Amino acid sequence: MTDLIVRACGPMTSLQDRGRLGYQRFGVSPSGAMDLRALAMANALAGNPPEMAAIEFINLGGAFICEGGNLLVALTGASASLDGTPVPPLTSLILQEGQTLEVGHLRTGTFAYLAVAGGFAVEPQLGSLSFHLRSRLGGLKGAALQAGSRLPCRPEAQGGEPMQLTLAIPEENEPIRVMLGPQDDYFTPDAIRLFLESEFTISPQADRMGFQLTGPSLGHAKGFNIVSDGIVDGHIQVPGSGQPIVLMRDRQTAGGYPKIATVISADLPRLAQMRPGSALRFKAVEREEAVAAARRLRDWIAALPEHLVPLRFALTTEHLLSRNLIGGTVDALSPAAHD
Repeated sequence: MTDLIVRACGPMTSLQDRGRLGYQRFGVSPSGAMDLRALAMANALAGNPPEMAAIEFINLGGAFICEGGNLLVALTGASASLDGTPVPPLTSLILQEGQTLEVGHLRTGTFAYLAVAGGFAVEPQLGSLSFHLRSRLGGLKGAALQAGSRLPCRPEAQGGEPMQLTLAIPEENEPIRVMLGPQDDYFTPDAIRLFLESEFTISPQADRMGFQLTGPSLGHAKGFNIVSDGIVDGHIQVPGSGQPIVLMRDRQTAGGYPKIATVISADLPRLAQMRPGSALRFKAVEREEAVAAARRLRDWIAALPEHLVPLRFALTTEHLLSRNLIGGTVDALSPAAHD
């Protein structure tokens, strides 16, 4: 069996997939990849289903080698080099035994993903490899990755052809779309107006569990305590401070603060990639728009394999420069130039 060995990585580098679904009634957080779009892109390049587990990086990259054979790997969201040679973006590559793949620090965004063809031969817990820090579920033996971690890979990892993805994530600068509620009646009309018309900033207190925001204080109409009820990804709680908290993938499963709104699922990956200090605004939409956006994202992910081309035929600048296409020069005024 071929293993991918971690030589170095940043804190909270972990295995993440679609998430641990169906256990919230038992108090088990779903966890899962913070950016399902980027996860799907890495998996498409590796020839995997879009929700297969990959290595998730948070801000910092790492270094990896393989042992026991070669591996087909793919990275999205960060730059990389293979034995010091830069790797073109949105490509998969063969990591040969003894070579070092270095993943750089993330210059834009917060999360990046490294997928291996066929996935990792790691035993799932409650149907998922996703690591959840507080419960120590998933990951590699209930832990995040660290230097020296050894990830066994399935035999499929040694097959396949390097590919390039000709479709990038579109840049979006529109407000984050939300549906009001489920407890928007716990807030004053002025608080609702402020929430939808003001600019908020992601505070340094932002992690996989939730993003705390700073901005105008949102006043409660009925107090800030409710009977604890269920929570989903994107719920925006407002505690007594009046400062909203967007709940993310490692969130708790129930909570007792009123929720002014819920980020629609199609916009959660974009919000997840925003760094502390980033400014954002919210826009209220109806259910029909939220469902239509979710369907568009689903279709976009499903169509990723249609935008793959073999890397050797990809006419990127990097590829053309590497081919050394110029065989010499000639003087345009010499007779030989007109033969």
